Amino acid sequence: MTDIMVRILLAKLGDGYDQAQLQLGKALLDAGFEVIYTNTQHPDSIVASALQESVDHIGITMLPGSNINDIKTVMDLLAEANAQEIQVAAGGFLADEDIPAIKKMGVAEFFPRGTTFDQLVNWAKEHIKPVES
Repeated sequence: MTDIMVRILLAKLGDGYDQAQLQLGKALLDAGFEVIYTNTQHPDSIVASALQESVDHIGITMLPGSNINDIKTVMDLLAEANAQEIQVAAGGFLADEDIPAIKKMGVAEFFPRGTTFDQLVNWAKEHIKPVES
């Protein structure tokens, strides 16, 4: 029996920091995940890419200029597409007081700035599972 490779879509909300996201993608790839990188910055495009690529997880980097309404839109669009099984985690720039709100929306975890790639990979290994077909 062959192990099913977990597919992760990396996306961002806001501008900048492409290099860090590419480095995270490489770390996840090296850890055995299949990584789909998108430079899209709009919730509808993120969800469309996730559905098209049949991913198990969406990792969203929140950059300056993004806000929790963008996360809410991602979660709402996944629900509208009956794709709530696609897990979402986020990290980056977000006020501490907004973290409980996005978790209430269904975001699995939020990683503040300064989280290491090793911490992210270890979390991914423990918490991201293939979506049941």
